Amino acid sequence: MRDDPTFLAWCSGTLNLSTHNKTERPWTALMTAVTNRGVVVRRARIVSEPISDYVRFEYDVTPGNVAAGEQVRWLPRRQATDLALPGNDFWLFDETTLLLNHFDGDGNFVDHELITDPRVSEHCAAAFETVWGRSIPHEEYRPA
Repeated sequence: MRDDPTFLAWCSGTLNLSTHNKTERPWTALMTAVTNRGVVVRRARIVSEPISDYVRFEYDVTPGNVAAGEQVRWLPRRQATDLALPGNDFWLFDETTLLLNHFDGDGNFVDHELITDPRVSEHCAAAFETVWGRSIPHEEYRPA
């Protein structure tokens, strides 16, 4: 979200990325713990190019996520035209548990919704696998 203090520090040039990406942020601590247990965590970001300042910020802090064990890939939106994608950001936890994230028009988090309908989860899983297969690993992606 654009009012995130870390994003604001990045915007002002006061965020030290080398320190930030190595610190134990709550998310990276969680990712380290779950990936150390053998859980695979994959994140695919579909992005419009040229990327916005906020997406550039996400790109710049992603090495911390990757170091914590998260696998991150990027797909330029122009390469997703022929894909049937869910209308919301989501996390798929298993074959039946899906967490939808709802944002307002400015990209601010509004709320989330837990879905356990296997048909919806299967649709989102299939879409994710298609995106994952087409997307570019973080280490290789160079944003436009």
